[in-house]
Amino acid sequence: MSIRLFDLLGRWFPLLLWVIAAHLAFGRAYLLALNLTESLPGTLFLVEKDVMPARGDLVAFRWEANWPYPRGCLFLKRLIGLPGSVVTATGRDFRVDGEPVGRAKERARTGEPLDTGPVGIIPDGRYYVAGSHPDSLDSRYRLTGWVSRQQIVGKAHRVF
Repeated sequence: MSIRLFDLLGRWFPLLLWVIAAHLAFGRAYLLALNLTESLPGTLFLVEKDVMPARGDLVAFRWEANWPYPRGCLFLKRLIGLPGSVVTATGRDFRVDGEPVGRAKERARTGEPLDTGPVGIIPDGRYYVAGSHPDSLDSRYRLTGWVSRQQIVGKAHRVF
């Protein structure tokens, strides 16, 4: 039995070394993110840490609230509004710099009421994020609001 285990470890040892080396070499600059919701097309994303995305790019950021997701979990959304952009709402229909972003729902899937997010000029150090799915928990809702620069992990790229 121990000989078989040694043979198995011997076969997988080079791969294990490569995985450890890749993590040490790239782990400080990159992160793999898994999308578990329908809010964005794609499942696997590569995040370039400490790279600020441009308008229209995918952004990875840390969730600040304690509900409905655990504080600190990674979110992926599209960066729509930058500091100085103007966010307006007519009823529950949101626009950023005059471009439609989407309609904020009145209730979550679980039935809780959802308050609308902030409107006005986005201040320095804040950003407006949105998902492409109608159920996306994004800046249309007070729960997410405008994302601070400190929450942003980096620029995300769809892999799969």
